[in-house]
Amino acid sequence: MAVLTDQQRFETWAQYMRENAAPIAVSKPDLRAAVDAIDTYLNDNAAAINSAIPQPARSALTTVQKALLLTAVVAKRYIVGV
Repeated sequence: MAVLTDQQRFETWAQYMRENAAPIAVSKPDLRAAVDAIDTYLNDNAAAINSAIPQPARSALTTVQKALLLTAVVAKRYIVGV
């Protein structure tokens, strides 16, 4: 999967700012740079993430299912109360 387009990165950044109720201590450009860096990181490491999923799940799950699984694990791991 390719990196997000500039428009998709902008939409992600804007949505995060709308939905994040807690104040953050970075500027809007710095937050946008973080969105860009995370997207690039995920693109650069997609094969490693996929390889970490054991068979038969790796071959049985769709890309969307794997993305939802990754989202669930990251949220449970790092977001208190999830």
